Amino acid sequence: MATELLTASVGTNNGGFWDPETDDKLLCVDVHSETHDVKSFTFVSPEHKQIAFSAGQYFMFELGIENEVEGRCYSISSSPHRKNAITVTVKRVPGGRVSNWLHDNLVPRTVVRVCGPLGRFVRPTAKKYLFMSGGSGITPVMSMVRESADAAQPVDIVFLHAGRTPKDFVFRTELSHLAERIKGLRLLLLPEDIANERSWPGLTGRISKELLQLAVPDIAERVIMCCGPAPFMRSARSFSGELGVPSQNYHEESFDAAAIEQAPAPVADAVDERSFNVQFSKQGKSIEVRADHTVLACAKKAGVRIPSSCANGICGTCKSKLVSGSVDMRHDGGIRQREIDAGFFLPCCSRPLSDLVVDR
Repeated sequence: MATELLTASVGTNNGGFWDPETDDKLLCVDVHSETHDVKSFTFVSPEHKQIAFSAGQYFMFELGIENEVEGRCYSISSSPHRKNAITVTVKRVPGGRVSNWLHDNLVPRTVVRVCGPLGRFVRPTAKKYLFMSGGSGITPVMSMVRESADAAQPVDIVFLHAGRTPKDFVFRTELSHLAERIKGLRLLLLPEDIANERSWPGLTGRISKELLQLAVPDIAERVIMCCGPAPFMRSARSFSGELGVPSQNYHEESFDAAAIEQAPAPVADAVDERSFNVQFSKQGKSIEVRADHTVLACAKKAGVRIPSSCANGICGTCKSKLVSGSVDMRHDGGIRQREIDAGFFLPCCSRPLSDLVVDR
């Protein structure tokens, strides 16, 4: 599965439609700086296939960096009505291996290996919405706003976006234009601090129950789509519930690594106290994994390095080669059948059925 990044020209225009099961390469055609530490990368199919996706979905990028495959999930920020290309928007993370590589090395005419579109953070049909995002969590809901603009249909959307300072607001100028263009879109930007922008006309601080109650008095009638850092979403979820939003009307998306690693390990349908030996050949480590625990959960606790994002079999970030042994894998779309046939599995949603040797 090692992925090499290749410099390529646009291929022959064969047309057709992107098939998530077989298509796995995208060609970068544009790189655009959004803020001082955020860039947008636009991709097309090398065969000029149209890419169908739903606003809120993401692609998993498999990048070959220093002879190692690094997988990361990035939400699509472009409108699904524009099927000729997709755009992902990436914030440079201090010490972030993949985000820094993308910012420093990814240029137009580069081909990358991907898997997708994936994800179920898709807004249900409703009359009124509240979009809430924090920091780079704006990307999937921005896709929803752009979708609404392209559809040119009546909407009732309140969009609250929180950031550190005004200069950190991704898509700030575009959002202002969209709020003028889309009559049913109301925009609320909430910086923690105004920094050097002394003329900032709005509120500052963090989201609170009181703010939501004043700014969105009919919040209980709205479907909420929320994405951002774990503490932001935890507050949003709590405040929304206290203000009467039914749990089925609150939807969130996150690839927050800290939240994932703190999450409890999934448990099997029945307790199985058998244990199996799991060897990670490249790292020279061996651990015991109970039959009712996932390989990833036990590996994380033992300090074994496996990239991961969703921890639920959705994104495919932890995809690994199973050299020997068998597992009970219950994934949710994060791996293709042909990859399973080739011996790959997802440690995050796999429980051992025997001793294992994993190519990690």
